[in-house]
Amino acid sequence: MEPKTFFRLIFLIVTAGFIISFTSTNFPHAPSSTTGLLDCTDSSSSPLCASRNFLFNKQKPQFSKQDPKPKPKNHDHLSDTLNHPLDPLTVMEFNKVRSLLSSDALFSTGAPHAFHSIVLEEPEKNLVRAWEKGNPLPPRKASVIARVGPDTHVLTVDLSSGRVDIVDSPVPVSGYPMMTLEEMNEVTFAPFSSADVNRTIVSGGVNLTDVYCFPLSSGWYGRKEENKRVIKSQCYSSQGTANFYMRPIEGLTILIDLDTKQVIEIVDTGPNIPIPGSANTEYRFKNLGTTDKTRGLNPISIEQPRGPSFVIEDNHLVKWANWEFHLKPDPRAGVVLSQVRVHDPDTQETREVMYQGFVSELFVPYMDPSDAWYFKTYMDAGEYGFGLQAMPLVPLNDCPRNAAYMDGVFTTADGTPFVRENMICIFERYAGDIGWRHSESPISGLPIKEVRPKVTLVVRMAASVGNYDYIIDYEFQTDGLIKAKVGLSGILMVKGTSYQNKNQVNKDKEGNEEELHGTLLAENIIGVIHDHYVTFYLDLDVDGPDNSFLKVNLKRQMTEPGESPRKSYMKAVKNIVKTEKDAQIKLSLYDPSEFHVVNSAKTTRVGNPTGYKIVPRATAASLLDHDDPPQKRAAFTNNQIWVTPYNKTEKWAAGLFTYQSHGDDTLAVWSDRDRDIENTDIVVWYTLGFHHVPCQEDFPIMPTVSSSFDLKPANFFERNPILRAAPNFEHDLPVCEVKYVSA
Repeated sequence: MEPKTFFRLIFLIVTAGFIISFTSTNFPHAPSSTTGLLDCTDSSSSPLCASRNFLFNKQKPQFSKQDPKPKPKNHDHLSDTLNHPLDPLTVMEFNKVRSLLSSDALFSTGAPHAFHSIVLEEPEKNLVRAWEKGNPLPPRKASVIARVGPDTHVLTVDLSSGRVDIVDSPVPVSGYPMMTLEEMNEVTFAPFSSADVNRTIVSGGVNLTDVYCFPLSSGWYGRKEENKRVIKSQCYSSQGTANFYMRPIEGLTILIDLDTKQVIEIVDTGPNIPIPGSANTEYRFKNLGTTDKTRGLNPISIEQPRGPSFVIEDNHLVKWANWEFHLKPDPRAGVVLSQVRVHDPDTQETREVMYQGFVSELFVPYMDPSDAWYFKTYMDAGEYGFGLQAMPLVPLNDCPRNAAYMDGVFTTADGTPFVRENMICIFERYAGDIGWRHSESPISGLPIKEVRPKVTLVVRMAASVGNYDYIIDYEFQTDGLIKAKVGLSGILMVKGTSYQNKNQVNKDKEGNEEELHGTLLAENIIGVIHDHYVTFYLDLDVDGPDNSFLKVNLKRQMTEPGESPRKSYMKAVKNIVKTEKDAQIKLSLYDPSEFHVVNSAKTTRVGNPTGYKIVPRATAASLLDHDDPPQKRAAFTNNQIWVTPYNKTEKWAAGLFTYQSHGDDTLAVWSDRDRDIENTDIVVWYTLGFHHVPCQEDFPIMPTVSSSFDLKPANFFERNPILRAAPNFEHDLPVCEVKYVSA
């Protein structure tokens, strides 16, 4: 064997082992058998086993003054039972689907095939709403998206009859299904199969065993992306650091056929750009120095001596205070809330608020038009699977001590189920906030001091989509408010540069600096400007499905001469929106409005229609041209609010098939049909946006930045629903011994 061939063989073996070691912590692999996956009866059981939590048991927890006993062994998902029409598919059901499909004619031709999605085919909404506990469940079906050869197919599998029906075959719209975990994993190997890629990397003085290459969705620009599934890959050096994202091999872009995993094209526009150094890129606690003299924080923990106030019944039904809702993980959306209801303290009724809510899509465009960056306009749900990228939450840090956890059960490309352990956490939060208060002034002579603490319930998921980490919180308040919050953290996607200091940046004759498309964060590192847009699907059913969208315009009204010492005041002008186009809302500080979903058929005692309103917080709007290819695909971000009539097939704002789509099946296309939305079942779509101009504080890892919006009752209750809430009393709270340490 020639030395060069031998070296290449040794390199490939070492590199494969290195990449497998890394990706195994992020990409769960299909187990050799379901039994092996789910055997959680001993200490050597699979790490993919689910966690058990006492909140899933109906018995009251027992507390001891002694050290806590070890946690119960992990939950065996083979024993999962069905209790609700919207319960996700179980391991047993996944295995049945896999068996039925294996014998179907479509998959027995010998053509290569993969299952890109297997999820519950949800029953019709009217059946779910009419169902009551104790009644038989509607027929269970699975929705399957599969690729056979070059074609995409949509099928349903009836789990009772075993019948497989083709819904769409082949799919006529542009775009492809989201990638499988196996595809993403295999693409990390693909560049190293090319001698030209290896030579290019080595010629830059980089040791191949230090290199990671990552899959980057290509978008669609009508040329190389036409008529084939492709993906791009860019590479990083891990020499001297675990934070390889800060050491890009700038300008090297590898185009790969996603079906064959063959390298199609290599473009290297940055051979003269140095790879940034590894200094100061470390972020792991165990490897950081302790020279910082900042005064440290003492530990904080929420203790509940009587146990949590919430329960999780039948694995998915969460009940807390005046709220109840169905909760399930989803491979695309991450977390799905369904049949959200609130208890009315005056009528003693449990009333409908929202049929379903989830993250429909995320759009992340980078603002650098150069060859190595123009295509970086990611759709994190439709391309990568937001739920598939969810990481196991870290107790005590991702979630507090008093949290309960829920696993996700998904499938690999061959239909084998696997468990994403501790994917969701649920916990009660008390941050010292106030629910309501009033202290009477001494002038009145009334000794009134009434204060109520604000305790909330949080449902949380965190997804690591490559370098970026997203934290999604749904927070429930006892006053009927639901807060949806998005946190951004993780590591910036950076660009290599020859510049080490701002004073080196080129200037033109007028003194204008060269456009860097970002901020110089450290020597040879530019943090590229980008946006994040998170679009939520909100099927509000306020006291039932027949609702209307009420726009409340806040207007300046001038007074008549002599009418008042005032010259102007503000008034509210209310209008029911009739059709979809009139519900395409761009937010403006200088044209303020409130946005209500109301039930005109149900009114309060004094005659107001019951409702909920969408309350925006800090957000951002896309500045891209509407004809820019990525913006065509992400046209759902052209407005911050949309309202459409309910349609079971319209759930994904970028379309069901997002990967390399042309933008021909998006929320914007549906809304332009201008359908009626008055007194009917409607869906509100809200887009939360972030402009991110990186700064040095984002290096080497970003402090979390967050924004949110609220769903707030608006004439839904007859009065303050937490009027009767109890204050805290000393005898109800644990008394902990405080150990004071002198400074």
